[in-house]
Amino acid sequence: MRLLNCVVTLFLCGPVLCGPAEAGLRCGAARVDITPPPGTPMAGYYFERGAEGTHDSLYASVLVLDDGQTRAACVMLDLIATTAPMVQAARERIEQTCGIPAGNVLIAATHSHTGPMLASSNRRSNDFGASHPLAVRFMDELPDRIAQAVSDALAAAVDVQAAWAVGRCEGIAFNRRFHMRDGSVGWNPGKLNPQIVREAGPVDTDLPIVEFQNPDGRPVSLLMSYAIHLDTVGGPLFSSDVPHTVRSLLTAARGESLIPLYATGACGDVNHIDVRSSLPQKGHGEAARIGTRLAAAALAACDNLRPVEDPRLRVARRTVELPLPEIAPEAAAAARETIERNSAPGAARPSFLELVKAYQTIDVVEREGRPWEVEVQVIAMGRDVAVVSLPGEIFVELGITIRRGSPFACTAIAELANGSVGYVPNRVAYPQGNYEVVSARVAEGSGERLVDAALEMLRELYVAP
Repeated sequence: MRLLNCVVTLFLCGPVLCGPAEAGLRCGAARVDITPPPGTPMAGYYFERGAEGTHDSLYASVLVLDDGQTRAACVMLDLIATTAPMVQAARERIEQTCGIPAGNVLIAATHSHTGPMLASSNRRSNDFGASHPLAVRFMDELPDRIAQAVSDALAAAVDVQAAWAVGRCEGIAFNRRFHMRDGSVGWNPGKLNPQIVREAGPVDTDLPIVEFQNPDGRPVSLLMSYAIHLDTVGGPLFSSDVPHTVRSLLTAARGESLIPLYATGACGDVNHIDVRSSLPQKGHGEAARIGTRLAAAALAACDNLRPVEDPRLRVARRTVELPLPEIAPEAAAAARETIERNSAPGAARPSFLELVKAYQTIDVVEREGRPWEVEVQVIAMGRDVAVVSLPGEIFVELGITIRRGSPFACTAIAELANGSVGYVPNRVAYPQGNYEVVSARVAEGSGERLVDAALEMLRELYVAP
């Protein structure tokens, strides 16, 4: 209660933007409950597990913008990822029912590890419950649920004033790759491990925020982005993880009419584990602690909101070709043997990295040399705000490069958006190896291709003063 009182106090001190709403800019927000029933297989790990219930509901949260010339929508899903077929189906329904061009719709996942498994034809997914009837039904129904949320948001649209801020939240996110004393680069090497020398990469402590207030000064929606892996909770109950607390506190502080959107920034190599501390960091209490810190930082940033000048909407997207890592076709047989050995009674179990490599090998070989075609998208307002979508678990170094190179004052990143190719490390990480690199379905240099595409579009969309 003390923490909540502190957060609410921040709101009471926060500013209300003065003056009329920007001419022509309208905003609507809505959310729909997408929580599957108990028994639905859960995503997040290399084994199948069924949900036993729900700790907190999973949502599709939607923000719709309309400047009189252009309409755009942002959708944030409390899911492990997005798939290209699901995104395409949802976009088509949104265009048909709401009149928003499919290419102007951004659909991203928060990367909750306590959401449902996503039904897919992918071999890796089918091994962990994605062919289960409840998982298939969930994915079949999801596009319509998303379209309904967008329709509800559009119907609720009002004139608004847009404003932005870039806050800061330190001490909750940590790079999970480390230089070790033996010269290797470790991944999650354990708390108080004496073999750790130093972190192998940075974190991004910036907290971009965009808020939309109606003519009475009441917030309609708030979009925020932060780079931290959402694998805090664990267990057999559906949960959105950290965003549950963040959104609850933002709504309590900024008004019950507020619908917050939580985007996960580039955090492929970043999580919440502080290896310098011996304290346990798992469960709903830890998620609430981190979420409270993030909500407080967001509300503090709201004390310094700046109006968006000339908030005309502009949207661009680009298809980027990402090459496959080099894997011999004959390696697939050995990979399948490894997977079979993992579940065979009495057989010696492969190591975790051997299993990860086996699934990666099968996925890559089955593409028969066809590179990935993925989408990078930018939604921009004036010269102040831009939201960049990236199609995977993007290393934080790549996200920092985009944000620092962007000409926009407030650049937010939403990873796992409009489909996903899994982990996308930066060039430096590939020779270092370990989990994210072993798991990567894309070749070295793919992350830099995404960065180049994002920066090109940001520069094209920027309105010079």
